[in-house]
Amino acid sequence: MLRSRVGLLVAALGLALVVPGTSATAGPEPGAPLAVNATPGQTATIPDWRLQSSAKATQAGDAISSPSYGDTGWLPVPARSTVLAGLIANGKYPDVNYSTNLKAVNAADFKVPWWYRKVFTADPQAGVNTFLKLNGGVISRGEVWLNGTKVAGSDQVVGAYPNYDFDVTSLLRKGDNALAIKAFPSDPANDLAIHFIDWSQLPPDRNQGLFRDVQLAQSGPVSLRTPRVTTDLPLPSLATADITVKAEARNNTGSAVTTEVSGAIGSVTFKQTVTLAAKETRTVSFTPSNTPALKFSQPQVWWPFQMGGQPLYTATLSAKVGGVESDATRTTFGVREVTSRINQGGRTFEVNGKPFLVRGGGWASDLFLRTDVKRIDDQLALVKNMGMNTIRLEGKPENDELYDTADRLGIMVLAGWECCSKWENYGSFDAEDNRVAGQSAESEAKRIRNHPSMIGFMIGSDNAPPAAVEKIYLDALARAEWNLPVISSAAAHSSPQLGDPGMKMDGPYWWVPPNYWYDKRLGGASGFASEVGPGATIPELDELKKFLSQSEITSLLDYNAAQFHLAPSGNFSKLSFWGTALDNRYGKPSGVEDFVRKAQLANYEVNRAQLEAFGRNWSDASKPSTGVIYWMLNNAWPTVYWHLYDYYLATGGSYFGAKTAMRPLHVQYSYDDKSLAVVNTGLQDVSGLNVQVTVFNADGTQKADEARPVTAKGNASVRVGALPQPSGLSTTYFTRLLLKDGSGKVVDRNVYWLSTKADTLDYDASTWYHTPQTGYADLKGLGSLKQGKVSVTASTAAAGDNRTTSVTVTNTATDKAVAFFLRASVRKGTGGAEVLPARWTDNYVTLWPGESTTLKAEYRASDLGGATPSVEVSGNNVPKAVVSAPVR
Repeated sequence: MLRSRVGLLVAALGLALVVPGTSATAGPEPGAPLAVNATPGQTATIPDWRLQSSAKATQAGDAISSPSYGDTGWLPVPARSTVLAGLIANGKYPDVNYSTNLKAVNAADFKVPWWYRKVFTADPQAGVNTFLKLNGGVISRGEVWLNGTKVAGSDQVVGAYPNYDFDVTSLLRKGDNALAIKAFPSDPANDLAIHFIDWSQLPPDRNQGLFRDVQLAQSGPVSLRTPRVTTDLPLPSLATADITVKAEARNNTGSAVTTEVSGAIGSVTFKQTVTLAAKETRTVSFTPSNTPALKFSQPQVWWPFQMGGQPLYTATLSAKVGGVESDATRTTFGVREVTSRINQGGRTFEVNGKPFLVRGGGWASDLFLRTDVKRIDDQLALVKNMGMNTIRLEGKPENDELYDTADRLGIMVLAGWECCSKWENYGSFDAEDNRVAGQSAESEAKRIRNHPSMIGFMIGSDNAPPAAVEKIYLDALARAEWNLPVISSAAAHSSPQLGDPGMKMDGPYWWVPPNYWYDKRLGGASGFASEVGPGATIPELDELKKFLSQSEITSLLDYNAAQFHLAPSGNFSKLSFWGTALDNRYGKPSGVEDFVRKAQLANYEVNRAQLEAFGRNWSDASKPSTGVIYWMLNNAWPTVYWHLYDYYLATGGSYFGAKTAMRPLHVQYSYDDKSLAVVNTGLQDVSGLNVQVTVFNADGTQKADEARPVTAKGNASVRVGALPQPSGLSTTYFTRLLLKDGSGKVVDRNVYWLSTKADTLDYDASTWYHTPQTGYADLKGLGSLKQGKVSVTASTAAAGDNRTTSVTVTNTATDKAVAFFLRASVRKGTGGAEVLPARWTDNYVTLWPGESTTLKAEYRASDLGGATPSVEVSGNNVPKAVVSAPVR
């Protein structure tokens, strides 16, 4: 979010295949050029590095950081690159995503430090100061050298997150300069670093190295640092907003300096004259008290996407000394206010005075901490398309691009520290750990505090910190002027100052049936469940083939077999009782294709139920639901569990079950009491609606059809009676819910496959990760449906590089046969690979004879690879149809 005038040069890297030896005599190898010119206010980002193991580059830092040092044979790696990420980029290993190839990486290679090196040119001038900025630490710790001189040792540069700002003015030379950083081995059990816990197989280097930008910033006698903007709304009114702009002005000289600090937000300008003592740093503040124009009238207010728009403002600041610019910076912000309180034990957030039901997902960074901005944008676009309003970051705070995108899209972000590593081994903290913990909290808070998408920070995950550590964090957040909710833990653990977090972490993390979510015990829909989900999420077969061998795909049918692409922990290394439930509810799969097809059904129905239950209970008078984080949103590395879309950004039954549940104006069924409800996530009431509920036997016979009027209350749920219970229902039957407006237009559609036999659970035998199932719904009738018949037409519209393919599907059966669970996909030509990512309006739809629906997919033309789009449509009882979808 913080922006100086940044010059970022992107390297076109020629990648080697192996890590060769090092010559100390040959000259340095060129990378992307980097010139540091004497221009105050300019920041240059290191565009790339050369990388080598200290087992091969055995010289000391003074030699390696000499401009004349020979780095021939070192590996070129990107600006943000852990050691393993750099080796992968250089082709040292076969595809580490595929099969068990990750096992081929020798972890012993990362038991020694690795060197990062960059040669750049500089033209230092008198009166211009240069600062070396590490925008995040070195994993696990670093040694920093410039031109043969140690800038900082490994006792100073420690941990993944602290920021550093070193004055290197005296070390710069005219001409060639060399910067070298030595990254030490990482052990998440002993270092305040990054750990992927049981989210996937672990990176063998434990993320050793650099994962954030390193920069050289220049300024004159006065530098500006950490600009921030706070906004205060006189809630419930949004008619005005008090804007406060601050920054630190730092005197870089040994004498007193008078500086004029000025700024602007659009047409509103402000300035102050400040005299700084030698080496003094002082906060410069602009408030409505000293700048009346900072009381905005009729401000453009920023909202989560469900509630309104996402207007953004930019504040610019500059410092002049003697009329000459000394430094400049800027930051983007939104006018919004977040508050939080405990409501009957559950934490409730409010945005701009309006209660905000959190329905979010747990974010997983790339396993090797690589930054792919397009991939981040694509993922958050899928999140918004799904209707999910929040992302939770458990540790692994992302780089700025994620927050920037969340700001633009209106997706809230709940950040905090991780569990199950040094971060929560509080009893082992020594003086260094205390220092690094505080530096980490302060650095991260300063980095993310301006983002309107931020909703809070958790200083603990599975455990709350004890008094001493809590004080370290709270003092650090106070220094950073953090003004959002601070929460002691993601579990129900209080801390001395913060008290009750209003969170629960009672599981499940593995299979439970749909009706589990409606019960208010354990992880069911009451209070705020900070991480819960039904475990295994099997992608479609095309996706499985991208990362599993055929034998590994076949082995998924053995539920007691350990799977490398499940978790490394014993509890989640096998499909186990997830598969048992699949067999008992849907019937034992006849083969791989049948297994994948039934998995999509199970994923769809249970994910829909989880998120619908929290939506329904939002308005309950007793023990309402206040928030839920689906565990997890995405994958760090390809797996067959814990995701709503898969590693390759494909959207299966898991995604569309969730998307159905989170439609902005939505009609739904309740698995506990068979009631119907309408959930409205907008702020305004919607009147004149009708719910049409129709019940069908599996053979297509209509058993009941009723219509009920309803007004959908804004930001609330309302009940609309119960599901009809006609006699003569087949064991497996269907319910179709249609929500219609006053004109009869369908504004929401929801189809359930249900059973006259209930799923049952043994709550008394619950563990931290599941509640055993003792009886199973009988949905086996889905396997003997009459074959359905559909017609399909498709076309594609173009707008620049954007493509929208429209697919109209009609059930043309002349009997009563339903066309069940129809999936459409866009292909790169007939028989080609699926176009990914694609944002669909809906998918996995069910139609009765005479019904028709149009599905739309948005994607990039460049992802077609030059082919004409083709569409495939198939269903559980409908053979595949293929049609061309040419651009028109």
